[in-house]
Amino acid sequence: MTADLTPPIALTADVVVHRDVMIPMRDGVRLATDIYRPAGDGEAAHDPLPVIFERTPYDKAGTPRTELSLRDPVPASREALAIRLVREGYVVIWQDCRGRYRSEGTFTKYLNEGEDGYDSMVWIEAQPWNNGRIGTMGLSYDAHTQMAMACLNPPGLACMAVDSGGFSNAFTCGIRQGGAFELKQATWAYNRAKEAPLAQNNPLIRAAIEAEDLHGWFGKMPWTKGRSPVKWDPDYETYLLDQWQNGTFDDFWKKVGIWAAGYYEQMDTVPTILMSSWYDAYVHTTLENYQGLKKPDRPLILIMGCWTHGNRSQRVFGDVDFGPAAPFDGQVDEDWLSFRMRWFKRWLKASQEPEPLLDTAVHYFLMGGGGGAKTPEGHMLHGGEWRKSTDWPPPEGKPVRYFMHGDMQLSQMEPTEAERHIAYDFDPRDPVPTIGGSLTSGEPIFSGGGFDQVEREDFYGCTNPGMPLSARKDVLSFQTEPLEADVIVAGPITVRLHVSTDAPDTDFTAKLVDVYPPSEDYPRGYALNITDGIFRLRYRHSFEKPALVGPDEGVMEIEITPFATANRFCKGHRIRVDISSSNFPKYDVNPNTGEPEGTSRITNIARNRVHLDATHLSHIELYCLPS
Repeated sequence: MTADLTPPIALTADVVVHRDVMIPMRDGVRLATDIYRPAGDGEAAHDPLPVIFERTPYDKAGTPRTELSLRDPVPASREALAIRLVREGYVVIWQDCRGRYRSEGTFTKYLNEGEDGYDSMVWIEAQPWNNGRIGTMGLSYDAHTQMAMACLNPPGLACMAVDSGGFSNAFTCGIRQGGAFELKQATWAYNRAKEAPLAQNNPLIRAAIEAEDLHGWFGKMPWTKGRSPVKWDPDYETYLLDQWQNGTFDDFWKKVGIWAAGYYEQMDTVPTILMSSWYDAYVHTTLENYQGLKKPDRPLILIMGCWTHGNRSQRVFGDVDFGPAAPFDGQVDEDWLSFRMRWFKRWLKASQEPEPLLDTAVHYFLMGGGGGAKTPEGHMLHGGEWRKSTDWPPPEGKPVRYFMHGDMQLSQMEPTEAERHIAYDFDPRDPVPTIGGSLTSGEPIFSGGGFDQVEREDFYGCTNPGMPLSARKDVLSFQTEPLEADVIVAGPITVRLHVSTDAPDTDFTAKLVDVYPPSEDYPRGYALNITDGIFRLRYRHSFEKPALVGPDEGVMEIEITPFATANRFCKGHRIRVDISSSNFPKYDVNPNTGEPEGTSRITNIARNRVHLDATHLSHIELYCLPS
């Protein structure tokens, strides 16, 4: 594969760029690539240097929203970032993904990134100005491109900085979760279709997409072919519906780009940073990658903040202030770029300088402890602190079970009643609205972070502003007595329910909530969402073999796995678990009909039951640390 360098353009006296170098892939499609190199007198230097490489669908010549810091709060453009990195002694390469911006080909989300990344690495590794050591970096989709490429062991790959992405298994986190479909995929497809070549080259297509009422369309789900706001770009509609309607974990999902877990054993032991945050959509992906990639000879760092997706230099997420220690900046390192520079210096330049920050395996933010007052800016101060650990979950922790009781208590005592259940009606036409959480890419329909679990007009689907979600008859809220001492949770969360239903298929959801007591600022207290999860009942035997519920099936045991978290439930607070059957628009709503995924135009009301007795020990298991 060959590609001619375009003529160098002098950006400064010491940096030139080759714009839109068209690198051919194995199928002949060419990907637009900008190559930044050190220079003298306007000519590119020829000394072989290490390379920093990032592949993106978000415009290689644009301005990433998160390349900033507390010290430099204005995001740096890709050109400005490249100039800075070149001056540190690197060749810097930004590339548009297939079918995006100036690259050729058709964009099919995620599925070309492994081979395209590999082919690009082959080309880079062969260039005389590369010394054979290539490091990758990137956030979100640009993290997915890294992990996809790494599954194929490309030549020259020396280290990675994988930030908030890099699918371990998109069926269980990122596209689907617990069998349900994550509707951030729908908002992403709609928003990005406006940037796609079809819309960019045809103003009428772009105008048609922009004229669609996305809020209205969310009330007409599930979308089907030709009946969606994305229908104006058939390529985008096709890949979205394929993800939505493929509800069995089979070969559709076992592909490079969306299933790194299938490649862990054969992947090279490349030094890797894995970073995410408790209100990000990729908590499970990041922690599963951490466990799957852990090997004695692989340098591996895990960083888990409290942020929403990529917002590592902030302290307020949703309606909650996590305190002055919340940002990455000034806590883990001076800023994220400084940390990456240390990383690249060690693994791309073989630096022997001591770097204690790179020798800590796990940095994680423990949320909570801030007191709960309303700040002058109007946010609830939850607070928190950074901690270090030799591993995740922290080795000093242990699992503790809290059992659900028929009187709505949550207790470490097992129920003793011989038979007890609570029934409720789940109506898909009136789903429980999503109020914050581990979300991304949901604008303009939903956004993530911490919120009091009370309905508000600015949250999609709320019909009773001012009413707590716990007031709904289809939400079962189990909570402890006020805690006599702090409870520190830092690790996996598991909810095991014993359930029954009269529907052939239905969902069960679980949400962990930190309940503040009433205060002057919050007279009703404050119910802060910590983490949540969902499970679709047809997958109770396995994700590979869905099966509808028979009319005489009786009580079934299921497991819901909300994202792991780290939170201090303070003395006087209550630990609460909300059980229901929907969380919309975070997840698609189960119509309770048993029809194939993403196709039903009708709905049924399901009579769902949670069983809570001595035989059926429904509970939540929290991984707790010594106080």
